Amino acid sequence: MDRGKRPVKSIAHRNSKIYMDLKDIIRENALAFLPAKAIRRCSIVCRDWKHMISMPFFVHNQSVAFRDISGFFCQSKEEPPYFISMEPLAYGVPDPSLKFLPEPVDIRSSSNGLLCCQGRNGYKAYYICNPVTQQWKKLPEPTAKHGADPAIVLAFQPSRLNFEAHYKLVCAFPSELGGYEFEIYSSANGSWKISDELFCGSRSLIPKSGTHIGGVVYWETSCRSYGGDIMAFDLTSERTSLIYGNGPLGQLGGKVCSASFSGYAVRVAELNAYCNTMQMGSKHKTLWKEFKITGNAHGGSYQQGKVLYVGDDAVVVRSGNHLFAYDMRTKESRQLTGQVCLDPIIVPYVNNLVPIY
Repeated sequence: MDRGKRPVKSIAHRNSKIYMDLKDIIRENALAFLPAKAIRRCSIVCRDWKHMISMPFFVHNQSVAFRDISGFFCQSKEEPPYFISMEPLAYGVPDPSLKFLPEPVDIRSSSNGLLCCQGRNGYKAYYICNPVTQQWKKLPEPTAKHGADPAIVLAFQPSRLNFEAHYKLVCAFPSELGGYEFEIYSSANGSWKISDELFCGSRSLIPKSGTHIGGVVYWETSCRSYGGDIMAFDLTSERTSLIYGNGPLGQLGGKVCSASFSGYAVRVAELNAYCNTMQMGSKHKTLWKEFKITGNAHGGSYQQGKVLYVGDDAVVVRSGNHLFAYDMRTKESRQLTGQVCLDPIIVPYVNNLVPIY
């Protein structure tokens, strides 16, 4: 009789071992792919998970593994910012108004979990912050005068090979010689530098249109004449070029794309893969791949709308005071929770734990 009970104990022991192995697999391989809001909830599961989540190595891995657009920081003039989540149960920040910063700020740019904000007092200092961890850093005063509405872009690309998450802040400012010059802040050096590059021409940059994609900073220009309407600034060579495009820029399938309204539909266009290497004023036309998005979540059209974001196989448009997200894979659209005011500043946000250096 005793011998008959022994296999039962052995099986129970093996089942317990399987359970522990599965728990370890989830902890070591799955948690880093969750958004920051979900990870904060996971930290109360047990002491081991809480300890691992607090480790710098896990924070680094999560900032590299999680890249999904989680929502949008919105801000109207003179008002505090607020956050509209793509999925409120999954993505969020503890203080969307950014009151943890030492002064009221205006949001200027974002990149892979980091926000660039500008203070409203004194010389209007720039701040880099992570709204999840509420870490922040005040940058030194720039050398050049960037103006009241700076054309500034935050460029941050997390890498598994680089433990320290270094970033750059690029500002295109009007030159006394005409055109634009560029001042760059590097977190690796902790200082500003004015580039030798000078962008000549009569085109005016649209300050809030800047974005960073694959080591290149792009701005829309107010000129739609022959020769190109998007200015590109390569961060490696520090050279500028003009390319064809219209509307907000984003990344789709690893390639630069833009989105704009065409009649009653939204057109998402993929730029030529070689557009970043074209010489200034090149007459080579950009190749386009078009998608037609003809309806919103209520079956109507986006006739009165505006494209705010394109990327990650999604297009976000504003129709009235509502935001609608269209998934180009499932061809479905839905309304996001929350309302936006007229003509706000809107920047995309990734819900991760990236530290500030």
